[in-house]
Amino acid sequence: MSSLDFDCIVCGTCVADILVRPVPLTEPVGGGRLFHVEPIEATTGGIVCNTGIAMRRLGMRVAAAGLVGADPWGDLVRARLAEEGIDTTALESHPSRATSTTAVLIDPSGERSFAHHVGAPAALDLDFFRRAASHWSRSRAALVGYLGLLPAVEPVLAQSLATVRAGGCLVALETGGSGGTLAELVPALPHIDLYVPSLDEAVHQTALRDPREIVACYRSHGAAGIVGVKLGTQGILLSPAAGAFIDIPCVPAPGPVADTTGAGDSFLAGLLTGILRGMPLRAAGILGAATAACCVTGRGAIAGLRSLEETLAVAGPT
Repeated sequence: MSSLDFDCIVCGTCVADILVRPVPLTEPVGGGRLFHVEPIEATTGGIVCNTGIAMRRLGMRVAAAGLVGADPWGDLVRARLAEEGIDTTALESHPSRATSTTAVLIDPSGERSFAHHVGAPAALDLDFFRRAASHWSRSRAALVGYLGLLPAVEPVLAQSLATVRAGGCLVALETGGSGGTLAELVPALPHIDLYVPSLDEAVHQTALRDPREIVACYRSHGAAGIVGVKLGTQGILLSPAAGAFIDIPCVPAPGPVADTTGAGDSFLAGLLTGILRGMPLRAAGILGAATAACCVTGRGAIAGLRSLEETLAVAGPT
């Protein structure tokens, strides 16, 4: 076990999620129309909560870093993280901005749409990363996200991630929304050890559709770490080094699919957990796929998550 305090600090977007189901997403709701739904739930979302809690369930020592509002939604986020055993020392309350909130509209198949207020994470900036310098030096790894939803960080992404890396952390970056731009990403790529955007986000950044060409594009712009692309039901392509590729298949869900919210964040949690535990990259990728498979069996991003032992059983032989 490392002498450092944490295995991973998850920094960036933390959200209060309001889950509404079922919502017929294939047809307009229509003005003035009332439709009946199941009990509306308030839970947490965003990378800090989703990936942080998933890693904690997998046995990792996790800390949260970011901004919430000084409001009841911020209290909800802090309480939920504390319940899971996640350190919130680096989670600051912004004096004027609201906690980030999302209404998650979920159709009967589990597909979802999001009505999102960015809130306090929009103020996350280089000064925050510098204020948190003492925290980076306490952790083996740091995960930052979402690129595409952190407008004050994106113009200074390289400097922000260099500040994290200066603390000795392995640095991972995750995307959200449109995924941000290649122009913002490129200066930061030399500071990133793990980067696996979704196909849609990668296409937005590179204007390429072939996953191997996308990885080659990132490599040509200075990416030296693990790079990949999440391909939905087609699995995940990972590249540990230039010219090397590993195809990670999807793992079947260990039960009926209830909700796909948080599946990508859960994949990243399993992948990072496997890497930090010293697993070969293929095995770590399959652990990620299994974590995502567990996630989709529960409502919201965390209800379906399982322990490391249970998730490895879902992963099967690697």
